[in-house]
Amino acid sequence: MPVRGISMLPPTVSNTEAINLYKKSSEINRKLGRLNALLSKSIINTSLFEVLSFQESVQSTRIEGTQVTFTDLIDEVTKEKKSSEVQEVLNYKKALELGVDLIRAGNPISSNLIKRVHSTLMDGEARGTVSSRGQFRRIQNYIGPEGCDETNASYIPISASEIGDYMTNFEYFVNNEHHSSFNLIEETDKHVFQEDDDPIIKTAIIHAQFESIHPFLDGNGRTGRILIVLNILKDSLMDEPVFFVSEELEKERIRYYNALNGVRGDHPDWFTWIEFFLNACDRMASGLLEKLESIDSLAYRGMNLIREKEGSQGKLIDAWLNCIGDPFCTVKDMANRLNISDGTARKYLNKLVDLKLIDVDKTKKRNLTYINYDLLRVIS
Repeated sequence: MPVRGISMLPPTVSNTEAINLYKKSSEINRKLGRLNALLSKSIINTSLFEVLSFQESVQSTRIEGTQVTFTDLIDEVTKEKKSSEVQEVLNYKKALELGVDLIRAGNPISSNLIKRVHSTLMDGEARGTVSSRGQFRRIQNYIGPEGCDETNASYIPISASEIGDYMTNFEYFVNNEHHSSFNLIEETDKHVFQEDDDPIIKTAIIHAQFESIHPFLDGNGRTGRILIVLNILKDSLMDEPVFFVSEELEKERIRYYNALNGVRGDHPDWFTWIEFFLNACDRMASGLLEKLESIDSLAYRGMNLIREKEGSQGKLIDAWLNCIGDPFCTVKDMANRLNISDGTARKYLNKLVDLKLIDVDKTKKRNLTYINYDLLRVIS
């Protein structure tokens, strides 16, 4: 029999389980504090989001079954007509950037914000595009094999008529405000996670709850993983929106889905899900610390080479740092970001090719993409 529905927030675990989770979250918070400190001193702190958002976009869409690689992005980034899977990756990046801009502008994580992110995610001709993009579903949906129904689904989300109440409960919990629906939980000797609880544990709860409400016909997984980044930024766990967990979730996709499904139904197991999520965050924090140090080292190596071979060349260094922020750079991209002419941008990019800092397909004459393979090796 398929699992049906999910309880409203807040969730509970045993007191012993809660102690274990808080210990783990404390370790992660220390790592994130160190990451924030390193970011504040990093030469590429302003462009790190741009760099890592490419990796996040690829990894999050791979969880959904796409097979897009960085090579695919390189091949298609300048094409007007892109494959649906590449378009899906690019849409994810745009939706992520939109969400970050809205949070930085002071917007709460609300149904309106989520719908705007979803609308961008499902734009164009990406796989799974539906006419109701940016709108909560009005019909029942089923989670399981393609074309599944009530008889062979692994999970049946709440009905469409319940989405409004569940999202109200969700929004209040996300934004640290108490709501009358929180009082529906029965008297218990278990630990209840409150709306002002530890941010990383709350992020785990928020992601699982959104996925289980499943408010859209399609794109819920990708939207829910964007919410991970947005909530960590909103709750000031990170100063920059660079803490992406999809890379670690994709490595254990089956365990990820099993743990998510465990919080649903009449006997939810929130401990297994939160512990899984925290372990993924712990590995991601360690990996990010290594990546930041490697990217910084790469940036300085290029700057030193430019000074050695070309003298001062402040503008050429700016161009190099732009290639640290964008592994697939075009002349137009460079010109727009540095506010220079296309001709000047082309000259700088070709000089960086001569210095063997970046590469370009020399057999092509038009629509060239300049590639920073050393950067791709670090982030992938």
